[in-house]
Amino acid sequence: MMEKQKFLIILAAFFLLLLAACGGGQNGEADGAETESTETESTDTDQTSETEEATNENDESYLVGVSQIVQHPSLDNATEGFKAALEESGLNVEFDEQNAQGDQNNVRNIVNNFISSEADLIFANATPMAQGALAATQDIPVVFTSVTDPVGAELVESLEAPGGNVTGTTDLAPDAMQKSVDFMANELGAQSIGMVYSAGEQNSVRQVELAQAAAKEAGVTIEEATVATSADVLTSAESLVGKVDAFYIVTDNTVVSALESVIQVAEDNGIPLFVGELDSVDRGGFGGFGFSYHDIGYAAGEMAAAILEGEDPADVPVQTPQSLKLTLNKGAAERMGVEWKDEWDDLAEDIIE
Repeated sequence: MMEKQKFLIILAAFFLLLLAACGGGQNGEADGAETESTETESTDTDQTSETEEATNENDESYLVGVSQIVQHPSLDNATEGFKAALEESGLNVEFDEQNAQGDQNNVRNIVNNFISSEADLIFANATPMAQGALAATQDIPVVFTSVTDPVGAELVESLEAPGGNVTGTTDLAPDAMQKSVDFMANELGAQSIGMVYSAGEQNSVRQVELAQAAAKEAGVTIEEATVATSADVLTSAESLVGKVDAFYIVTDNTVVSALESVIQVAEDNGIPLFVGELDSVDRGGFGGFGFSYHDIGYAAGEMAAAILEGEDPADVPVQTPQSLKLTLNKGAAERMGVEWKDEWDDLAEDIIE
């Protein structure tokens, strides 16, 4: 009897242990499934986060303040080139476009408005706009174009390493000044060249200095007449009649905005008018060595895109025009009393009939 009781006790204990083992196994499987579920959920969350981050990056938008000192064809073309480059970059960019209409007070107001609206970048077309932007902000990147002397204008420390929040493209081709003066001296026989410019434009003052040096090299003289506003251009041009054999109008924004006044004086008095940019040849100038302002604006737009994507403007070198060509205007030559030379057909890359 005792043996039988011992057997039943051992058997009961065995079943209890078996049940406990089975129960523990089920809990372990459940814990493992829960852990796996948590890991899967975590992975899904990470993927969702990455997708949302990529979407946010693709949807990131930028506000770019576009400013221009005055309206004339060359500056207009540079602005169009800048916008085209950014539009083709694939970035989501909104433009706030403003024109100072040649008024320095407007320059300050435009830049301050860009700062108030938290623009991501400022495009400054021409020297006064770039100087106004730099004076107002050291934080927002500024990209300029149509600036003749970025170092002299104290916009950058050097062309190779700007060093601050400003960089861009210059409109001074290294050989343009000497080639222009040489053409007037050698092809037109000019001994005295008249220059009308604004003494208040640093870019113009620098170009006149370079023209003086080129004239000395060519053995000719420069006669100067300055203006304060575009309303003075006609009178200043007329003051040089009888003193000069040719006019040379560089990329002075005040004078170029009223170029028709100089063209009128040149045609009325049989004085050839040489110009500093090709859009002014299209408008009626006799000829000029130049380049496309759309191209230097486009190059500035490419620089702006790189800066918006993380480049430091301090490390982005200033670019100079890469292609310089001679364009002549046959119709203007006739109206200004210039006898056309057959060899000019081969000398000029472009001839406007």
